[in-house]
Order: sequence, then structure tokens, then C-alpha cells
Amino acid sequence: MTKVESQASAESRHGDADDTPEAVRVAYLIGRLDRALRRHISEAVQPLGVTMQQYTALSVLARRSPQSNSQLAEKSLVSPQAANEMVKAMETKGLVERRPDPHHGRIIQIRMTEAGRRTLAECDRTVMALEGRMLESLSEAQRGAFQRHLKSSLKSLGAGLVDTD
Repeated sequence: MTKVESQASAESRHGDADDTPEAVRVAYLIGRLDRALRRHISEAVQPLGVTMQQYTALSVLARRSPQSNSQLAEKSLVSPQAANEMVKAMETKGLVERRPDPHHGRIIQIRMTEAGRRTLAECDRTVMALEGRMLESLSEAQRGAFQRHLKSSLKSLGAGLVDTD
């Protein structure tokens, strides 16, 4: 088989040449969606003065606060070292504050400030518009089903979401 034939065969198996549902792996589609969302979210929140990782961290802190650095790293999908640098940058911008844990002298708690809440609200508006564009071809019922399927898939893989209603 020539190199061109081999490439065409590989493209066919991966869905580039044949877009039938059977030809495109779900994992591949989710991977592509993840990359596209990361790029679009980064572009959407950058004018608001935050990175996509900082936006994710603010979203985590809005749901559960305070968090230790390691907790925030895990929930924000970054390494503890990256989380430490991210928190330093966010603290400099006044988006978060760090305080010693009253029960554990070596743990520092991270919580969102009022400026962080305002920034998160602005970011949420832009990301909601992006999600709206992404899901515009789906009915409300389909959107709900899509979200339930995604949560169920994450739960099946042990990826951390608890509520799969």
C-alpha cells in the first residue's frame, strides 16, 4: 500500500473521508469538541482579563469555597504547581484571597473576592452565549438529554461529577 493509500485509509477510519456515524468515534468527536471549546472559551474570557484556567478556577470557587491549592488544582484540571502560579496571578488581580486554614496551620484556603465574583459573572455571560451558539440546533429537551448523557459518561469513567439527574 502506498503512503497516499495508507493515509486515505486512515482518514476513512477516523471520519475525515467518511462522516457516517459508524465511521467517527465518539472519543474522537469529544476530543475535537474539547479542543474547540478550550480555544473559544480562552478567546471569550481573555478580554475580561482572565485565562480559561482562571475562569475554571473561579467557577470551582463559586460552587465550593474555600479550597486548598491541591483541591483547586484537581477540580480545575491543572497540576498543583500550575494552580499555585494561577492563584498567585489571580490574587495579584484581586480575584481571590488566601488565608490560613483555622484548623490546619500548613493549609492555605483560597476563596473568591467580590471582584472575582463580578469577573466570573461577566465570563459566565460570554461562555453562556458560546454554549448557546454551540447548542442552537438542539431543542430544550435535546439539550437536557445531551447534558444528562455527558454527565452519565463522566460518571461512568470516574471523572468526578456526582449529580447525573
